[in-house]
Amino acid sequence: MVTRLSVVALILLAASLPSGGGAQVPAPDSARRQPRTILAIGAHAGDMELTAGALLIKHRRLGDRVVILHMTLGEGGNRRLSPAVYGAQKRREALAADSVIGAEAIFAPYKDGELPNDEEARRYVADIIRQVRPTHVVTHWRNSIHKDHSTTSALVRDAVLLASLAGVVTRTAAYSGVRGVYYADNWEDAEGFQPYVFVGVGDEMVRWREAVTKYEFVGGNISSFKYLDYYDALATVRGAVSGKGRALAFDVEAFGKRRVLDLLP
Repeated sequence: MVTRLSVVALILLAASLPSGGGAQVPAPDSARRQPRTILAIGAHAGDMELTAGALLIKHRRLGDRVVILHMTLGEGGNRRLSPAVYGAQKRREALAADSVIGAEAIFAPYKDGELPNDEEARRYVADIIRQVRPTHVVTHWRNSIHKDHSTTSALVRDAVLLASLAGVVTRTAAYSGVRGVYYADNWEDAEGFQPYVFVGVGDEMVRWREAVTKYEFVGGNISSFKYLDYYDALATVRGAVSGKGRALAFDVEAFGKRRVLDLLP
């Protein structure tokens, strides 16, 4: 698993990506031609659209398959509505937002605030990975002020391994084609997060805004946090650092921060 997610993890997500030092790392021609499947796994409906939606839009525009797994609906986040009523609303909003992105939506059977870090949940995510067969996985960073975020991250890390092992029995056969796991830039998951991979998304931001505003909470009617302003401004900040105009940043596991070259780039 370390081998799969180390060297290969640096040739991902876009035709060329800046390395940690800012140099451009072109992907090989074969990687440019090969279709990809991006599986984004968020703790709540809206998490992956906000943090990685522009990336998902870019890959869909390039002809790649995009799937979003919502571990919970985030149905407990509206004090004016019951979880049942708001959950139904969040499901409709997720379907609308994911349609704009061009993503397939999968809804896991877990409740907001009660996502378990147990064997059943790990096997559930592993089986989704086996069904979707992603080349790349995007999810939450390991540390978060929100329990569901950190739990999702832990589940995904374990599930990628479990999905690859033939001895782990789920409904679907083993799959070991995940090239790398990427952690999205989320204000709630900031502890220890280090921007490492930057992807330019200047052409995707208008469609991203159209997608995420399908969620009522993004517009400020439910939470006082200015989600739209924050993530729009963050794309500008990451773009300034990377020289990409507008960009998203992702972290990877420490063992994936390795490049093997014959000469200095």
